[in-house]
Amino acid sequence: MPTSIFQFLRGFAMGTADLVPGVSGGTIALVLGIYRRLVLAIRTGAGALGRLVRLDFAGFVGRLKEVDWRFLVPLLVGIAAAVVSLSHLIEHLLETQPVPMAGLFFGLVIGSLVVAWRLIGRRDPARLAVLVAVAAATFWLLGLSAGTVADPAMWAFFGAGAVAICAMILPGISGSFLLLMMGMYAPVLGAVNDRRLLAVAVFLAGAVLGLASFSTLLHMLLDRYHDTVMAALVGLMAGSLRVLWPWPDGAGGTDLATPDGDLLVPLLLAAVGAAVVLIVTRREEVIASDVEEAGEAAESVS
Repeated sequence: MPTSIFQFLRGFAMGTADLVPGVSGGTIALVLGIYRRLVLAIRTGAGALGRLVRLDFAGFVGRLKEVDWRFLVPLLVGIAAAVVSLSHLIEHLLETQPVPMAGLFFGLVIGSLVVAWRLIGRRDPARLAVLVAVAAATFWLLGLSAGTVADPAMWAFFGAGAVAICAMILPGISGSFLLLMMGMYAPVLGAVNDRRLLAVAVFLAGAVLGLASFSTLLHMLLDRYHDTVMAALVGLMAGSLRVLWPWPDGAGGTDLATPDGDLLVPLLLAAVGAAVVLIVTRREEVIASDVEEAGEAAESVS
């Protein structure tokens, strides 16, 4: 299968995740093994925007040429396709099947936690302390949800895009749940479903600005403090499980209760979700290994 199709499917998976409160597109990128490359590509694009703001048009064009477009374009197309095609379906399933859906997503994040834990090189007391502290803080903060904003202004769409887009490259924090906390989840999803192009365009403009600003900082931190940052990201993912606990009301809620009702379906879906993540991760590792071996063989022949 061509690489561009693989990238489209990866983007589709990321876009699907970003539609769900409690599941992060960044988590999917981490599981699929493209996280660091994604952050680097976005950071390079952010550098181009910085040159444009300074009216350095030659520098802007030069930095644009440095962007890994063969990697980024099919990924972004896949994300957009998922948002446009699945927003109504996921909204419907979250409303009509909240507990089974929450069980599935809970399992996805559990599987992602296992994958992310393996990426921490030094699992010493300092990194474990960071993980636990971030998990506890995230668990607490995610309980501070807000009500829906009625008839939000355009600046609210812009701000919501700037904040929520950070979840695209931050495993463990869901862009959809950030929108819920700001009271903007229903207005943004409604704007997409109703094809309100102005509101969507303003939201996307805010997303571009937020992503450009945050990607530069995250890339620097990953380069200098990789294991500490990864420990913090695992903590974010663990703390975010609060909004995916199926009981009492499924994904998106923050009121926790003991399991009741039909337990088999959500537990089974949770197991399926975790297994899917681990299988996909293993498959990506095999593909990456095959590509690396092919590259080494080509170098030896030359």
